[in-house]
Amino acid sequence: MVRLDPDLRRTWLFGPGADRAAHVRMLDSGADALILDLEDFTPPARRGEARDLLDGFVSECRRRQRLAAIRINALETDGLLDLAAAMTARPDVIAYPMSDRAGQMHALDAAISHWENRFDLDQGSTEILPVCETALGVVEVRTMAAVSPRIRCALLGAEDLANDLCAERGADGLELDYARRRFILEARASGIEPIDAPFTFSDVEGAVREATLSRRLGYRSKSLVLPEHAPRLNEVFTPGADEIAHARAIVAGFDAARSRGEDRALVDGLWVEVPTYRNARRLMDRAHRLGVLPGEA
Repeated sequence: MVRLDPDLRRTWLFGPGADRAAHVRMLDSGADALILDLEDFTPPARRGEARDLLDGFVSECRRRQRLAAIRINALETDGLLDLAAAMTARPDVIAYPMSDRAGQMHALDAAISHWENRFDLDQGSTEILPVCETALGVVEVRTMAAVSPRIRCALLGAEDLANDLCAERGADGLELDYARRRFILEARASGIEPIDAPFTFSDVEGAVREATLSRRLGYRSKSLVLPEHAPRLNEVFTPGADEIAHARAIVAGFDAARSRGEDRALVDGLWVEVPTYRNARRLMDRAHRLGVLPGEA
């Protein structure tokens, strides 16, 4: 299985389960995590066909070092059939739609444990990704995250969430603004990584603008539905050379000030105190793990 730290999973790309050509585009996109969707992206009549393709898709993800996720249907509908096929393929992550209750996570955790036992997989090795697509899902993130250590991330919905809010959908994403801010707060309080909602419009620059705002709010990951958006969004969520240089200056300035017995440092007009220093160290560490900062962070 691919073991990629949650904060390094910059892009999560959804794709249809029964479309082989779409699978190729997903695999070629450069997205860090690929979600083969057996729910909304796969018509019910084609779900059997999609299940037959899971093993090959997961194997190819493994070969290309991409995180392999499968979104199943709700357990009370086609989810048990989906999960049986998914666990045969041994994905890294099982994504669950319309997640909004701890009971859903308990049931899914138990079902996955059954299949891990049956296939002699390491217990707890398969992650659960709650996809929070309702108002209740957004406010219940902490309750769900507490259910199982399998839950390392949670993903914010877009279209279903807007529908549940009775909101008018727009490319500027204004209608999701509060949910986006509330979601990251709840996820961070839970100790899990929040994944921002997908930009479901075709405009690449619009996707970049939304991702840039998301990063400003503290997101380090974003979901998407168009493969062509992946390279640009990866760039947004990867520290750039100027950011790394600024972080280095903050760390060096603060360390020097502390060595002189001072409590803070003035760096480029900014008074740097402990929280800013820690944030700079965090950025450098992440850049190092992403391979864009050689040597020790």
